[in-house]
Amino acid sequence: MSDPRLPASYLQPGISSFSDFLAGESPELLPSRRALPQGQAGDLAPHGTTIVAATFPGGVVMAGDRRATMGNIIAQRDIEKVFPADEYSVVGIAGTAGLAVEMVRLFQTELEHYEKIEGTTLSMDGKANRLAALIRANLGMAMQGLSVVPLFAGFDLRQSQGRIFSYDITGGRYEETAFYSVGSGSLFAKGSLKKLYREDLDETQCVTAVIQALYDAADDDSATGGPDMARRIFPVVRVITVEGGRRLSDEEVAEIADRVIAGRMIRPDGPGAPLTGGTTGGQR
Repeated sequence: MSDPRLPASYLQPGISSFSDFLAGESPELLPSRRALPQGQAGDLAPHGTTIVAATFPGGVVMAGDRRATMGNIIAQRDIEKVFPADEYSVVGIAGTAGLAVEMVRLFQTELEHYEKIEGTTLSMDGKANRLAALIRANLGMAMQGLSVVPLFAGFDLRQSQGRIFSYDITGGRYEETAFYSVGSGSLFAKGSLKKLYREDLDETQCVTAVIQALYDAADDDSATGGPDMARRIFPVVRVITVEGGRRLSDEEVAEIADRVIAGRMIRPDGPGAPLTGGTTGGQR
């Protein structure tokens, strides 16, 4: 006997996509379905900036700075832009902060809903495709200046390696090799990683490299926030391996950031790329 408190659509089996279910049942709840006034709205909303990800043997690291801007104003100094998508994947947000956080929550629910309905988790490619569909649904808002451009990464249990996916505002999905960055400071972050990245980095070296990259991004991009030593606000860093994902504690990130900054006091332009062997810029 059906539950009279629930509509019949809630009891139908076989709908593994939560966003598709929501689109049919309550489309007004989807972020992309909200009505907006004509014109550009992007300057009225806080924006998240730089996200960096890099792989290492056995996993992947993603880190994000903590600054949100609104035009030339710092809207928030301690925003979080890197979130777990599920146990083995992580998503970082750049673009309109409010919409991006809602999209992440919808994506998290999408993955959890699929697992409950199907009894198994989506593959890494499946997760990347689901996120692409959510971005594509936001195209109308993106055309009005409210774009969301996430970075997705995780540990692929089938391939036993870390993987990184980037996107454009139309939902185009691209798999990246080794490292990638999105946001206003991404050009400088990628330039930094080009000289610091090696395929044989261990976890600590990889985390150090992405923090170095965020430091370089903040050095040249006013919208990217570097480590805030006065307030002790540091980047959010998540590591995903075969054992699952974890967020590094503030103490762990602070220890690495303190070493990076100490090195910058001696060499403000950062560590040089090692020509042969050695650790990442000599700063383990």
